[in-house]
Amino acid sequence: MKRYILEVRHLKVMMTLLTDSSKNIQISAFHIFKVFVANPNKPREVKLILAKNHERLLELLQNLSVGKGSEDEQFEEEKELIMKEIQRLSSLPILDR
Repeated sequence: MKRYILEVRHLKVMMTLLTDSSKNIQISAFHIFKVFVANPNKPREVKLILAKNHERLLELLQNLSVGKGSEDEQFEEEKELIMKEIQRLSSLPILDR
């Protein structure tokens, strides 16, 4: 998994799957996508992709929900943390966009 989350091509696949018409695929993609975002040792390329696409990603995540009671609460907490990290990355001056 460590090698997987270091490659931009895998991140791009997960970002595409977040837009899938199937809610189940979106949720599954989110659970992998969050590992890319939460990784404290993200490669510069991953940071750049997240920063460049932050507006669209935040919009997608805002509209994503599981709607299943207690699962929903944990999902929403994770989603909020991921959104905050994406916002933080988008404001970093060191990233040449």
